[in-house]
Amino acid sequence: MQRSVTIVVAYLSCLVSILAAERPNILLFTADDLHAESLGAYGGKPADLTPHLNAFAAESKLFARAHVNVAICAPCRAVIATGRYSHRSGAMGFMPAREDVPDIVTTLKTAGYHTGILGKVGHSTPKKSMKWDYSFDQKELGNGRDPELYYQRSQTFLKECQTADKPFYFMVNSHDPHRPYCDPNALTKGAAMPSRVYSPEDVDVPGFLPDLPGVRAELATYLNSTRRLDDTFGKVMQALRESGAADNTLVLFITDNGIAVPFAKCNTWFHSSHSPLLVRWPGIVKPGVRDDRHFVSVVDFFPTFMEATGTDGPDELDGRSFLSLLKGETQAGRDHVFTQIDSKAGGAAVPMRCVQNEHFGYIYNPFSDGKYWYRNNNEGKTMAAMEQAAKTNPAIQARVDLFRHRVPEEFYDLKHDPDCLHNLINESAHTSTLQKLQALLETQMQKTNDPMLAAFKHRDDRVKVDEVLVSTYGPQKIAVPKTKKDRTKKKVQ
Repeated sequence: MQRSVTIVVAYLSCLVSILAAERPNILLFTADDLHAESLGAYGGKPADLTPHLNAFAAESKLFARAHVNVAICAPCRAVIATGRYSHRSGAMGFMPAREDVPDIVTTLKTAGYHTGILGKVGHSTPKKSMKWDYSFDQKELGNGRDPELYYQRSQTFLKECQTADKPFYFMVNSHDPHRPYCDPNALTKGAAMPSRVYSPEDVDVPGFLPDLPGVRAELATYLNSTRRLDDTFGKVMQALRESGAADNTLVLFITDNGIAVPFAKCNTWFHSSHSPLLVRWPGIVKPGVRDDRHFVSVVDFFPTFMEATGTDGPDELDGRSFLSLLKGETQAGRDHVFTQIDSKAGGAAVPMRCVQNEHFGYIYNPFSDGKYWYRNNNEGKTMAAMEQAAKTNPAIQARVDLFRHRVPEEFYDLKHDPDCLHNLINESAHTSTLQKLQALLETQMQKTNDPMLAAFKHRDDRVKVDEVLVSTYGPQKIAVPKTKKDRTKKKVQ
């Protein structure tokens, strides 16, 4: 009898080991402030800007309609960590999620995964109780801009996983191409030089920006940073290959938000939230496939990772798994995406809500009252060039004015105007479509207990809207700079 029990126990132990070995690893690589269309795989120019990512795309499934749900670093990463929209986790800006909200790291650790993170540690860890097994941040990675250090740290983590005989969840976060952009004549302390340097003539100016010399000059340094991002990605993939774990690893590449210039990051326009999403998983994901149909967003990552690893996930996740899409199937209900902003760095509340489908996008900006002077830390030399040109160019002046003050409602034909240059909110020809998107957004706000729902329902009543803003964020978060002098004092970073 004792011998039979011993055999059964040994068999079960062996079975557990086999099952554990078959569980896939997950490597999530994020860029910091990357314009999706900078990648060659997404039609970016110059086409050879991202050679490692271009090669990776050929081995991956490319999602053309991927988005982040919040186009700001910390709240975006909180959505990834919690699987909830910002107002459902408490991480409505540069603030922590509630401790009672489950997180992906703790969930996977409980399931036997070894967890590691490189770079953007604070922004990617929205709860004190969320503990990584292995962690190195910006200062230990050449200011987050040294591909060789990422390679060495990745090697160490992957060896740890082999020694522990555990599958892994590895979040690798480049600090490129976040500002300060790579100027070879004034290299950031600790940062490495990219494998190639670019000039203003190499720049393909995005359509939402004017083509000005000052814009080109700054975007050339952005290209340098993007090339270094690609260098870093290549070194991390090298470490993964050398570890022998590549064939059993689900690898995803995204950005945390759009490029850090006006009309992208920290807003809800199309290029604010549009993200590259490249997914490689040998034997599961067919390489070289492009999905132009389904909308997916980072709120879907948590449930996808749970299903992919066979892990029991927490209840009340806001997204849903897209594992079936990775296997080449289709999913109903993936014809739109919801994005939002609540608070910027510095704590200023500038709530925005957006719904987009394949053709149109609707944005509601409850903070926009004609007086609030919007500012963020994404302006740099690009905005300086725009403001200078605006003195003699009415069209550029109108763009600057829109950026500074916004309007309460925006409606764009994204199929023909993805740069969101022409607000169609008052055009009667689109009334029916507009109302459908407004109804879709209101249903979403009701479903998720969005605190901006009351403002949306009373969007034509400025007094009521202001009451909702104050009750939600507090009066200190929505104070409006009244004069140029005050604005200088109260620059929001």
